[in-house]
Amino acid sequence: KLLIKDLKVDEVPLRIYQPKWPPTGKRRGILYFHGGAGTFGSIRAFERICRYIAKKCNSVVVSVGYRLAPEHPYPGQYFDCLNATLYFMRNLEEYHVDPALIIISGDSCGANFATVICQILLNKRDLPKVRAQVLLYPGLQGLDFHLPSYQQNASVPMLFRKLVIYFCFRYLNKEPSVLEDVLQNCHVPESMKQKYKKWISADIIPDEFKIRGYVPQKSTSYKPEVHEAIKELLAITFSPLLAEDSIICQLPESYIVTCEFDVLRDDGLLYKKRLEDNGVQVTWYHSESGFHGILAFFGYGIFSFLSGKKIMDSTVNYINSL
Repeated sequence: KLLIKDLKVDEVPLRIYQPKWPPTGKRRGILYFHGGAGTFGSIRAFERICRYIAKKCNSVVVSVGYRLAPEHPYPGQYFDCLNATLYFMRNLEEYHVDPALIIISGDSCGANFATVICQILLNKRDLPKVRAQVLLYPGLQGLDFHLPSYQQNASVPMLFRKLVIYFCFRYLNKEPSVLEDVLQNCHVPESMKQKYKKWISADIIPDEFKIRGYVPQKSTSYKPEVHEAIKELLAITFSPLLAEDSIICQLPESYIVTCEFDVLRDDGLLYKKRLEDNGVQVTWYHSESGFHGILAFFGYGIFSFLSGKKIMDSTVNYINSL
């Protein structure tokens, strides 16, 4: 049912999925950045998701095989995703895509890339405006690893709390010698904690998400050497939740998926609140029994999860409503 084409743009592999039936009008164009902590994952691993979206939404889906860290150093992944997006946006005619219906999407760290690309594109006045961003269990900040979801789901597969920090180090190509200190938030200067408390704090998380064994963190002392070792975690690129309101208020309508059993759940909840506070329309889907990475199993028959299917169907319904 699909025409599938592989090509390279500036050394970056793209796989483009188009429905075989002739378009009755212009189609939606969807960019998809896959998850994998920026260090693993591939176009092939997310083949089933992209095919499903292309068919169910009668859309052109561009899956981006950005080059992985640490071999391809950070922040190269963002440039790869940006270049792929620019290529697509400049060639919409060829794919019969409506410039008013471009959607930027991704899961996990791919949702982080999607968020950052949407923020970068605000400065590019010569390109079509993005219609929506679709963020599936996004990771959006490296400031606080003690949010309720980090505590509650510290040992829940597939993404343990310690593993998040380990992947951050691997992604940024750093020695994980200060891993324990980062777990305790010793990398964040007090001034920064105070400045961003209004956006990133357990106090903002709705109470119903704190019932399951959350204990407020005792304050930990700041260690300048730890900050120096891993300060990239606090850059806007890595932590798009720290972008100023003047940026956030210009962002497109958003769809956010969070999973109950996911250390990154609260990143999604905090971003949802920030967008809404800035007048951006948000559609939110919370999977009560979902866990981080659940979509990696999507379409694998007996190995797939009903919760994953529900997430995909809700996502498809959202895209079709645009």
